[in-house]
Amino acid sequence: MAPYYLTKTRLEELQNELAELKTKKRLEVSERLKRAKEFGDLSENSEYSEAKEEQAQVEGRIFELEEIIRNATVIKKNVEKSEVTIGSTVRATRDGKEMVYHIVGSNETKPEEGRISNESPLGQAFLGKKVSDVAEVTAPSGKISYKIIAIE
Repeated sequence: MAPYYLTKTRLEELQNELAELKTKKRLEVSERLKRAKEFGDLSENSEYSEAKEEQAQVEGRIFELEEIIRNATVIKKNVEKSEVTIGSTVRATRDGKEMVYHIVGSNETKPEEGRISNESPLGQAFLGKKVSDVAEVTAPSGKISYKIIAIE
């Protein structure tokens, strides 16, 4: 299984969510199921069906979180800043316009905030590059070039 790259903060958020689901949420769903069973015939009991569906969603999310946490690799700050790695902040120019990108794991992407995945085409193009290198990405409109001006 490939590692999930996460910041320490994001890993803590996921651990807290998992703890909440395993304790409070499981108990809430269990209580809903118990109350729904009291309504009688389970085959025609919409309350019971909804509670079972919620239970399946909660258990699915618990499984997903456990998998992510088990395979998590915490992103360390790029101390050397000589080349782009996961955790780097990249300042680059494209068509004379300066842009800032933070290279993060796929679970933390927010393109609108400049947080791009190491697995995305642009993230992959930046990885391993140095200041003044050009990263090229093929888009439907053709090749797009980004000149790296700083790595933080």
